[in-house]
Amino acid sequence: MRPIATDTHDFPSLRRDGKIYVDKTGFIYRLIAHNDTKLFFVSRPRRFGKSLTVSALKALFSGRRELFKGLYIDGTDWEWEKYPIIHFEFNDLTTTSLEEFEKDLAHHVEDRLAEAGYTYDGTRSAHENFGKAITELAAKSRERVGDSDGGVVILVDEYDAPVGHALDDIDFAEKVRDRLSAVYSQMKNRTGDIKFLFMTGVSKFTKLSVFSALNNLMDVSQDDEYATMFGYTEDELSANFEEHLREHARIMGKSYDAYRAEMKWWFNGFRFAKNDKTTVYNPISVAYTLKRKDPSGFSATWATTGRPSMLMNYLKREDLLAIDYECMEDVSEAEFDVAELRKLRPTAMLYQSGYLTVKDYDDGLYTLGVPDEEVRRDLATLIAGAAADEDMQWAASLSAKLVGAKWPMFFVGLKSLYAHMPYGALEGTIHEHSYERILCTLLAAQGVTSHAEDVQSNGRADVVAKHKRGIYIFELKVDEPVDKAFAQIRKKGYAEPYLADGRPIWLIGLSFDSKTRRLVDCAAERFDGSN
Repeated sequence: MRPIATDTHDFPSLRRDGKIYVDKTGFIYRLIAHNDTKLFFVSRPRRFGKSLTVSALKALFSGRRELFKGLYIDGTDWEWEKYPIIHFEFNDLTTTSLEEFEKDLAHHVEDRLAEAGYTYDGTRSAHENFGKAITELAAKSRERVGDSDGGVVILVDEYDAPVGHALDDIDFAEKVRDRLSAVYSQMKNRTGDIKFLFMTGVSKFTKLSVFSALNNLMDVSQDDEYATMFGYTEDELSANFEEHLREHARIMGKSYDAYRAEMKWWFNGFRFAKNDKTTVYNPISVAYTLKRKDPSGFSATWATTGRPSMLMNYLKREDLLAIDYECMEDVSEAEFDVAELRKLRPTAMLYQSGYLTVKDYDDGLYTLGVPDEEVRRDLATLIAGAAADEDMQWAASLSAKLVGAKWPMFFVGLKSLYAHMPYGALEGTIHEHSYERILCTLLAAQGVTSHAEDVQSNGRADVVAKHKRGIYIFELKVDEPVDKAFAQIRKKGYAEPYLADGRPIWLIGLSFDSKTRRLVDCAAERFDGSN
């Protein structure tokens, strides 16, 4: 079996080492050869292949045809000329202070301009040098390949990362944005010198000068033509990873069809277009899963590679418990706008970070939802942690206490969780629904499937949670004793639809105090059909 890469964004080394590369050069060829514009921007979540694509473009414009042997673009009319390339990677710039950021930015610009063949002028600022480099390098290129074909290639990977790193301090983030804008603005009056521009990022901060200055910059982030340029389709997964997939299915002791269905549920659900309904797998999740081939099954891998600082910093400032992440209907284009850093919307942050994706699009409005099970679990953990204003790793064992029916320890942890939760003014009017939402969030973070307001013939059970080791029916009361919760479960027969399931059924009552907003009483009992 061909080796799988999990630790490289470098296209040349991936190709030299014979590791699996899912051929996306057809999209690259479409960008460079068949568009009226030559300036492109694309946003995608973290670890979705943006850096690898930038690396491939760098190799392409360096004329390194040997690296593309057997790939789509090798059979086209691309002429494989060599161009001067300015390649910025802004993900690792220091943002501990404005002074350190300015210093690090200047050093990065100086280093990358030197790599492109430009002699840095120490008497000028970093952005002035960038502008001068574009002009000089383009002129040299025209001398070599002709006026009509010459120009400089500019590749900017993670253009927005420094702003995202600073979002926990908006004043500072705006200053970082302004410093970056000074660099990007150098391209405004030099588009004639640019052979090709490709910028990637997680978010589209529209007040960065690159968007206001470059009127012909084409954003392909939600373009149907490029919907599957990043991520793997079902066909691409089969064509490139078949041997690995079958081997992992064998190790897990599953039929191949059952294995593929479970893998899709875990990792495939990202949709990046309005009209093209094709969903894709997260590439890093596929790579880690198939390289490890864990016999115990699938697990979250995307989160283990690090969470986006942009979202983490934003979550420090926002209460996100009121959102229905599984089905956000009637979302307009305006809700994706991140022009004003002080008016960031949860929808925009969660969508662009990969925690929400397009589920449907109709008449100008989107329906968004969680892409897959891996993201669902990580999002639930993030939300619970943000709401409690602390690291939620201490709560990771609560699901084990639940499915193990270790009720005293489970209830101690649950009380601690609710005690840390800040509630808004709205919470007093929606009563137990707010507590239901928090409970579902916690259960989802631990991999327990739950449904709030479970509709049955005699009413709605507050929360029904399911695990292979049991079914758990929660009834929540506010300013009422826990006995009333059990009385309602029995009267309405909430447990009866699950009697034929065969799994143990547990009835759980929770009682909250509306003044303190705390869980004050709780109890659990096994249901066998007679009680």
